[in-house]
Amino acid sequence: MTLPSDADFQHAVELLHAGELVAIPTETVYGLGADAANPAAVAKIFATKGRPADHPLIVHLAGHDAVEHWAERVPDIAWELMETFWPGPLTLILKKQAWVPDAVTGGQDTVGLRVPGHPVALELLRRFAASRGQSGGEHAGIAAPSANRFGRISPTTAAHVAEELGERVPLILDGGPCRVGIESTIVDCSREQAVVLRPGHVSPLHLAAVFGRQPAIETATGAPRVSGSLAAHYAPQTPMHLVASDCLLDFLDTQRHRGGHCGVLSPNEPPPVNLPHDWRQLPADPVGYAHDLYGALRALDHAGVALIVVETPPAEPAWTAITDRLRRAVAGAGQKN
Repeated sequence: MTLPSDADFQHAVELLHAGELVAIPTETVYGLGADAANPAAVAKIFATKGRPADHPLIVHLAGHDAVEHWAERVPDIAWELMETFWPGPLTLILKKQAWVPDAVTGGQDTVGLRVPGHPVALELLRRFAASRGQSGGEHAGIAAPSANRFGRISPTTAAHVAEELGERVPLILDGGPCRVGIESTIVDCSREQAVVLRPGHVSPLHLAAVFGRQPAIETATGAPRVSGSLAAHYAPQTPMHLVASDCLLDFLDTQRHRGGHCGVLSPNEPPPVNLPHDWRQLPADPVGYAHDLYGALRALDHAGVALIVVETPPAEPAWTAITDRLRRAVAGAGQKN
């Protein structure tokens, strides 16, 4: 992968200092970044995405030595998780320092922190922190939710960001396709017993190696405590349906008789019958499937199909994050804007 030029990085740092937005690649998805210590800059994220103001953001840091600048209390389990998974696709929810802007936290007393595992994001974070100079500047952070319209399919390439937000973003740093392809796992370490608030690439099985047990996954209710926890999210504008493997062909045959042209996402090869549907085969392993998922959903959303049909993933722990994203996508699909 070719890194952006020094001039690109310098331009990005200047924009962040000026309170402007920069789209940045991470290993999960592309983020829409702003200086997390600047409430006016953070407000531009919400305005650009059409994101409700009570939704908290994730602050990206250059290293875990910056955590205590943002978090008031850091329990031992949080340090263990950082040492094990950072830089990487894991966000920790911690009690915030009093100075952290409400614009970042959605008015809550916690803040989400992560060190991304992408060389472009890390280089930008290091340069931005180094350029701050003032006390605490070396711990500067970039608030960055996914760089797309609120509720829509997250972008995994620079071209996706341009398609979604266009000239509303002054600069898109191109770091190539995202390696992971779905958003970070979120673990709440602000309470007595840590719980998973959003599953992701760091699976419950991975976390169990640190916790010594399978961590609980909490279903969000009420106001969102973390990014991406709404029932409807990550959604195409085309209606979408999850169908069990043993019912898939019958379901598609019924749609054919109704005259409906479907887009199909499946880890299996298309059947040896001439079904008049757009069949997209995804990898049969959860890591490969996650990597390709959003790109495939975006392609089918532009394919002119009447319905996107997704074969239900296996009911196994390794597929938890993918099932989570698909269910939220189904709940939000078909809403034009």
